[in-house]
Amino acid sequence: MSAEVLFVEKQYLGRDYNRISIRMVMALFAFAAYYFSENEQTAELFLVVGFGILIISLIMMFLMHFRTTVRNKSVILDGLWTTKLVKIDLQSISKVERHPYSKYLINNPVYNLHKNGTIRFYAGGKDAVYLFDKDGFTYIIGTQRANDLYHAIKSAMK
Repeated sequence: MSAEVLFVEKQYLGRDYNRISIRMVMALFAFAAYYFSENEQTAELFLVVGFGILIISLIMMFLMHFRTTVRNKSVILDGLWTTKLVKIDLQSISKVERHPYSKYLINNPVYNLHKNGTIRFYAGGKDAVYLFDKDGFTYIIGTQRANDLYHAIKSAMK
């Protein structure tokens, strides 16, 4: 077996553009409430909340949700802190496809979510790679670079 790494992608928790825009709108509302507030104590509270949202958003930009690696005829998904390492053996995969992750505009980040025979991994992006297992499971791996992941999995399966 070759130990060659064919694909590596790190997905960060706070880099989804929809979530960033929601947090920035919340911070703008807090700053607007600070500006228009007549009571000094509530004005200070709104200022602290606005800066708190900005600081938390900045920290989340560097907080890794999970790392996807294709190596040794397997896909390895390594999550955040206490999550278990998930290793998908490509010899048990019967079919690989690329599709949009979801029809919805905003999707929640998930790691190893089991639901109705599918196992989902998602932090951001519009596309996903679907891996169909011989046992009937479907692994859905959301990614920013679906084309690269798809080709890396196809070449690792050969």
